[in-house]
Amino acid sequence: MKITEIQITPIKLKDGLVGFASVVLGNSLYLGFIGVYTRLDDTGYRLTYPTKKIGDKSINIYHPINKGASKAIELAVFKKLKEIFNN
Repeated sequence: MKITEIQITPIKLKDGLVGFASVVLGNSLYLGFIGVYTRLDDTGYRLTYPTKKIGDKSINIYHPINKGASKAIELAVFKKLKEIFNN
């Protein structure tokens, strides 16, 4: 899995949400509206993936299905965050 593009849209801090990320995989698949939150213990960031509420159930729109994919996306997004917020 090759991450070919990452974009971050910062927002005004609200309930720990600092922005949204979008990721392009292999110049072929766009994944957007990934929530970027500060960790509850203030040790960094965490990602949330989009869900849809249907009745009383929340259904995942998409999310990584293994730790390797999850870690690759996290590392790429966190690296881009560091570039944006430290400049």
